[in-house]
Amino acid sequence: MKYRKKPVVVEAIRFFDTTESMLALNDELGLDPVRVSYKDPKHPVLKIETLEGMMIANVGDYIIKGVNGEFYPCKPDIFNKTYEPAEES
Repeated sequence: MKYRKKPVVVEAIRFFDTTESMLALNDELGLDPVRVSYKDPKHPVLKIETLEGMMIANVGDYIIKGVNGEFYPCKPDIFNKTYEPAEES
């Protein structure tokens, strides 16, 4: 049997190591706290508490707010294959 994914509109913001990105993740998406690790200063990572446990997002990854308010990272290539811009409602 085959199944089609239901159309769902999600909120997402791309993670970059900039003040604007951090503010957008917190203010627009609602991610709180925004925790960035600079253990490797050349490759900062965003740590996200997900339903499956702690996950890591690299610079350029999308942070998605799911239908139940949960957050998770998504690689840009997968994001672009899965999602397209939706009209604002």
